[in-house]
Amino acid sequence: MSEEAVQTAEAVEEKAPETPAQEAPASPEDVSYQAVEKEGVVTAIWEMQGQKHLRTIDPRSNEGKQILALFETAG
Repeated sequence: MSEEAVQTAEAVEEKAPETPAQEAPASPEDVSYQAVEKEGVVTAIWEMQGQKHLRTIDPRSNEGKQILALFETAG
């Protein structure tokens, strides 16, 4: 069986703190979350920035449950 990734409807934008000696990036890419499903069950949540994988979140963790709850209420 193959895994399917479903991108959530909302993306969270991260902003770097600005300092006078340092310029902020011209346009930082949005951080998004993708639910990885296998046989209709979410097995992982990927935190992505553009096409770069930042980290994997367990959907059973508190953070994973919060992300899934936000996705369910957005639909």
